Amino acid sequence: SQSSSLCKTTPSTAKSPRKIVFVGLEIHAQISSNSKLFSGSQVQFAAPPNSLVSFFDASLPGTLPVLNRRCVEAAVMTGLALNCSINKKSLFDRKHYFYADLPAGYQITQQRVPIAVNGSLSYSLCIDNKMSQMVTKTVRIKQIQLEQDSGKSLHDDTRSQTLVDLNRAGVGLMEVVMEPDMCCGEEAAAAVRELQLILQTLGSSQAVMAEGQLRVDANVSVHHPGEPYGVRTEVKNINSMRFLAKAIDYEIQRQIEELENGGTILNETRAFDSKLGCTVPMRDKEGQQDYRFMPEPNLPPLILYDAKSLPANMNHQQVINIDWIHERLPDLPSVKRKKLVEQYGILPEHSFTLLNEDGLAEFFESVVKQTQMKPKKVIGWILKDLLSYLKQHSLTVKESPVSSFLLADLLNLLEKKEISSTAAKQVLAELWKGEGKTPLEIVKEQKLELLQDQKELEQICQAVIDGHENEVMAIKAGNPKVLNKLIGLVQKKTQGRSNPVLVKQLLEKKLSG
Repeated sequence: SQSSSLCKTTPSTAKSPRKIVFVGLEIHAQISSNSKLFSGSQVQFAAPPNSLVSFFDASLPGTLPVLNRRCVEAAVMTGLALNCSINKKSLFDRKHYFYADLPAGYQITQQRVPIAVNGSLSYSLCIDNKMSQMVTKTVRIKQIQLEQDSGKSLHDDTRSQTLVDLNRAGVGLMEVVMEPDMCCGEEAAAAVRELQLILQTLGSSQAVMAEGQLRVDANVSVHHPGEPYGVRTEVKNINSMRFLAKAIDYEIQRQIEELENGGTILNETRAFDSKLGCTVPMRDKEGQQDYRFMPEPNLPPLILYDAKSLPANMNHQQVINIDWIHERLPDLPSVKRKKLVEQYGILPEHSFTLLNEDGLAEFFESVVKQTQMKPKKVIGWILKDLLSYLKQHSLTVKESPVSSFLLADLLNLLEKKEISSTAAKQVLAELWKGEGKTPLEIVKEQKLELLQDQKELEQICQAVIDGHENEVMAIKAGNPKVLNKLIGLVQKKTQGRSNPVLVKQLLEKKLSG
């Protein structure tokens, strides 16, 4: 484990010796595909119950699985992006268990030889919530396997019955298994967020947690240094990044306190109750369930090729070429961040914010292309003004009423010194209303142009000096900070139409004269 000073693994009792914490993750990502893994049924979120169920999905006798090429390509792509070795021969297995939303009584998965193994994922996180201090860590990826999703059980408590919706049954999943290289909720959440960005960049999964397209199971164990590994518990089906960190940190704390008080940790499955903020036992794993794995008799081994092993006479539609997929991989988030920093001279932490918000990096680049303002200044407007407004109104970048073209237009007026930064903020406030006016029209309408008449500006500065004797005395007595108040008063009198740099020069000149 990469034990880290970032993660506070000791409980509140200061005397207790430090514990070693292991956190491993199993992540189920729904593959972005039009149809299911082994049937032609459509994949669609929130469709009417049981409207997307083929005979195979319902497990009617005599139906056979047909492997979906798109799902295999998505898994290969994901494996390559996570630095995995792709197995040219992988196998399908049946995992048996009885549940109402699993009509066949088994799930087709890849237990023995999965499609990808031995990868790694690098992720970054802040030290003490400071964006300016970031550390990069790596978690090993044990494997990625293809498998079917189950249906959905909807519990109707008022009628004491359970309803089954099989729309999700048979939808393709990639299970990404991460080794226990993390030691707190913050690390796990950062690793999952990076994985989510990679999946979305590749297009192999939309990975929207709110729609169940990314579900996380966390394995947590705690032990004293020098002792054997502790018993692990599994927290199942965590479906939000915030809950993931909370669930893991709660479970670490719970296990530490249990051990401190002389208790024992049970090998059990727990669920995170977001309302109570704690994990609760689900089902006991002590009688370890026997899944009775067996090879899937209706599917041959999955054979993949690379450029060297590809047979010459083979129909290219019938085979998957690993090298062909590798050559077409898009820039991954880590590469995109590096390019943003190198190309525009922005801070590394800003590159994280740009990529974390869907469409924000493209918006930023579009503004930079259309304005004379330096990228370092543009980023301030994007992060402080644009992003905070969007967050305040729960809007995505694509829903922004201010387009990149309008923002660039506004920043050009500011850069050409036609308006002050105070006036620019006023114009932006008008642009948010989405009334279709251009920045220049708003400037003209509200008379926000910079005062070009220096004599008029000098008179206003003099009037402010004359009316504020106490402040003037304070400045002359050696308190230069008071000058900012006078600059603000001039700005107020000119309704934000004066250039603060020029105002400062004029005031200093008059005060020193």
